This record gives sequence, structure tokens and C-alpha cells, in this order.
Amino acid sequence: MPSMSRCGQPLLLTGEPGTGKTQLAANLAWKLGLDAPLIFETKSTSAARDLFYTYDAIAHFRAVQTGAALDARDFIVWNALGEAILRSREADARRSVVLIDEIDKAPRDFPNDLLNEIENQYFRVPELGNEPIRANEALRPVLILTSNSEKNLPDAFLRRCTYYNIPFPPRERLIEIVQSRVAGLENSESPLLRDALDLFFRLRAPAAGLRKLPATAELIGWLTSLREMGAASDAPLAADLARKSLSALVKSADDQNAAAQVLDRRM
Repeated sequence: MPSMSRCGQPLLLTGEPGTGKTQLAANLAWKLGLDAPLIFETKSTSAARDLFYTYDAIAHFRAVQTGAALDARDFIVWNALGEAILRSREADARRSVVLIDEIDKAPRDFPNDLLNEIENQYFRVPELGNEPIRANEALRPVLILTSNSEKNLPDAFLRRCTYYNIPFPPRERLIEIVQSRVAGLENSESPLLRDALDLFFRLRAPAAGLRKLPATAELIGWLTSLREMGAASDAPLAADLARKSLSALVKSADDQNAAAQVLDRRM
């Protein structure tokens, strides 16, 4: 994985769902001896300001009607990067890891609107006088951004990031992941696990013709379903159970038809 500390740029992570993009932030925070990552979960409605704070203008307006003396800070909630910048400025200042998850879900203007703020680690709050709030340069937050590559990110934004693609796990690594996540499949020599992985990789092969390849999350869900349906870990994968559980592995009608043909050839 490329070094972020040397260039001071955010790390943009891509990779198929389930390859560990989100978990990498927690692992990095642990290795650096920092608190758990501060997480911003990007939505299709996210605006640049949301990464730093949200301001409840309606609650503030209602409170004003009471005539009480109010502070705008009472109606502000600090979000991931805003909280991290504030932490770097406190008396017990500390560094934070910030995870901006699935940034490609946001509107296209979202990354462009963050260019200066992410590069220079500052933000403004109009409700508090609009003065820039800057991170302590020595304790700049470590930024990790994930993308499922559902849409292209702007070139100007990409130039400000360090990039790394997490490759899809090989069979040996998938066995380790399954063993840690699915009860009853702790034995790497399990016939059920062997057959399930054989079929899983056949479905991911170009010859299968699936539009959306099953990923690690689907594999875990499928194996869990098989176990709940009575599949024995010390027996081969039965054809009838494979067909009945296929919807846990393949998530569209066209892909299920293609997967059924793969099953017919296998079984």
C-alpha cells in the first residue's frame, strides 16, 4: 500500500465490495496507535459541508422564538472531518483517521467542492463568523476515501489523491475469510467449502457471462444460507441446495439464468 504520510495526500481505495476497503481504515488507525476512525458515510444527497458539520437551522429558529439567549454552537453537530480537525487543535490535541466511505455515491460536485478543504485541511462555518478553522499542521487527519467505481471521479480530485486498488482475494485468502465469518466451516478441507468455492469462481469467470460478479459479501451470505438450509460441512455441495440458494449469490434475473446454466453444466 502506498505511503500517505510522505506526500500528505488522501488515500483513495478502490476494489470490489467485500475486499476490505472499509476495514483498512480501522487497521491503519490501530497500527498508528490512534482512536477508531471517524466515519462519514456518503449519500446521494451529501453536500461538501456535511463532511465537516451539520447545522440545525430549524431547531435554532424555534429556540429563538422563546427569547432565550442562544449560542449557534448548540445547534451544530460536528461530522467526521470537522471533528478530526477540531481534535488536532484541542489542549489534548491528537491525530485522527477519517474514513470517507463510498465517495462515488455523492453528487458529482461533491469531490470538486472539497478540493481546497481536503488539500489544506480547513473549513468554514458561516453560522460562527465564517473564519477558517484549520487543522494543526503537525496533526493533520489521515484521510482514507473508498470508491466502488460506480462512476468516475473528477480529474482535479484524483490528482490530489494517492491511489490504491485492493485486488480480489485469492482462493486461500477467501478460505480464511470464510472460516472467520461462517460457523461450521472452520475446516479448510471441508468438501462443502471446496465445492462452493469452485462454483463461486466459475460464476466469476468471463465464460459464465454474469454482468455483476458475486463478491466476498455474496459468498459469505450464500454459505451462511447453505448452512442454515442444512448443508453439511463434511459433505459435497448438493445440486438441489445449490439451486435453492442461488438467489443469495446472484442478484439479478439475467445473471441467475446464466448462473443456472453454469450449475447445469457442473451438476
